[in-house]
Amino acid sequence: MLPVPAQADTPTVPTVPNLDMYLPLVLLFVLALGFAVLSVLLGPLVGPSRANKAKLAAYECGIEPSPQPVVGGGRMPVAYYITAMLFILFDIEMVFLYPFAVSADALGMFGLVEIVLFIATVGFAYAYVWRRGGLDWN
Repeated sequence: MLPVPAQADTPTVPTVPNLDMYLPLVLLFVLALGFAVLSVLLGPLVGPSRANKAKLAAYECGIEPSPQPVVGGGRMPVAYYITAMLFILFDIEMVFLYPFAVSADALGMFGLVEIVLFIATVGFAYAYVWRRGGLDWN
């Protein structure tokens, strides 16, 4: 059996991770935060304050604002909400095509099969919504 060398009684210093590479990122965040706060605080002080009734009123595409929606006696039609939800649904689904476009070569045949299945699923959903009249604006 080999003898084990004796350990010296030297204190161990804990190692600190090297955070120097994050300094530019932290400085960028501090600079952005400082610019945002400075802009918000100095805007009312430096900018002109010529407020009148027309400037303080809500702007609705150049028409006189109404306190309630005109259609439906104060209730918004459901078609607005359905159209908004469909837009968000199909928009988010299409966002998933961008990573595929970037890495299409690396994914090979597996990626091609997956993206065809994805587009088919989106196509079936689109056909279903179209058939149910979700895209008709009546």
